[in-house]
This record gives sequence, structure tokens and C-alpha cells, in this order.
Amino acid sequence: MDQKVQHIQQHSPSIPILEDRSKLVSLKNCDFDLLYEPSVKRGYKYMVREAILEKIGRISNHLKKEDKTLIIRSAWRSVDHQLLLWNNCFRNFQEEFPEKTPLEIKELTSSFIAPGVKSTHLTGGAVDALIYDNKTKKVMNFGTNVDYKITLSEQCYPYHPDISSLALENRMLLIGLFENEGFVVDAREYWHFDYGNVIWALEKGEESAFYEIIKEQ
Repeated sequence: MDQKVQHIQQHSPSIPILEDRSKLVSLKNCDFDLLYEPSVKRGYKYMVREAILEKIGRISNHLKKEDKTLIIRSAWRSVDHQLLLWNNCFRNFQEEFPEKTPLEIKELTSSFIAPGVKSTHLTGGAVDALIYDNKTKKVMNFGTNVDYKITLSEQCYPYHPDISSLALENRMLLIGLFENEGFVVDAREYWHFDYGNVIWALEKGEESAFYEIIKEQ
């Protein structure tokens, strides 16, 4: 898994971006059956590129037939929003690992929360998602979460061996739904999916991406 991450980090800067100039649209303005994880960013609109809106709609409709609901954790983020998340994660890791140096905490934080403009969320081509089971009235078990709260560790790697069979089954459901719509799952976060950006292009073997960074909206 680490080799895959290193490959992405080394080669993603070489991927050209032929921006298609598609707009950001808010998922909250659509009529899909969705739930939204509360955001640390006040007034967050959960925006995605136009093509992704249709994909989310199809995923939502599929889950609705199984009496489940797609949870949108995050979508497009501004630079300020990304920095806020990074700082929060840094502080959390400082409390969890007081024996680590600031540099070690920085590296650990950046392995899960990309610093600043390095995040694909800034392209509008990344979506973080989970699934809610309407029968049990709970967020499904993905192995590292309690409801919306996710504990960041190596067990967040999509197919980590040290998770239960139920968690793996639920991850495969979530990942399969997004992969069927052309997304790729992040190498370290089972809930993060990319489409149209440089990570997507690299994983798919595409010659170019078509979503570049949108810093402000």
C-alpha cells in the first residue's frame, strides 16, 4: 500500500490537466435521498462538479432500493476549509501521541489530510462518503468508525487485513458503488473517492485530467 501511495505522489505532478470548465453545483439543491455529515465549515454547501451530481444520484437510487442512504461527508473544499481540517487533525494527533515530535505529527497528519492546495477536494472531483442503514438506524460499520466519527489509522486503508468480515463487506459495497460510476478509491481512506482529477487520471491510466483546483467559489 505504501508503494502505491509513493507512486501516486511521484507521478501525479506529471499529469497534465485539460480543465473542462464545468461548474460546481450543490448536492443540497438536488432531490436525491442523501444524508450530510455536519461540517466544521459554517454554511458548507457540499458542492461537486456537474458530472458528479448525476453519479451521486445513481448511487443514491441504488442504495434506496436496499433501504440504505448515502452519507456525504465532504465534497469541494476551499483552501481555508482544507487548512482548518488539517489543523484540527494535527491537534488531535498531538493529544493522541504526546510522545511524538512536531515533525512526526506533521507527517502523520499529512498522510490523512492533504495540506492546502495538495488536496483533490479543491478540484470538486472528490467525494467523501459513508452509508446509513435505515433498518438499523445506524451508520454502517466500516471498521474504523463509530457513527460519523472515524479513527484515523492504517486500518483506514481500503482493504486492510485487520478488519472484520462485516467491515470489509460494507467497504466493498461502498467502493463498488463508486467504482461502477468511474471513481477511484483513495489508497489510504476507504471513504474518499476521486473522479476527473490527477489522482483519478493516474489510477485509471488516463493521459490527462480534466478537473483542476478551484480555490474559491
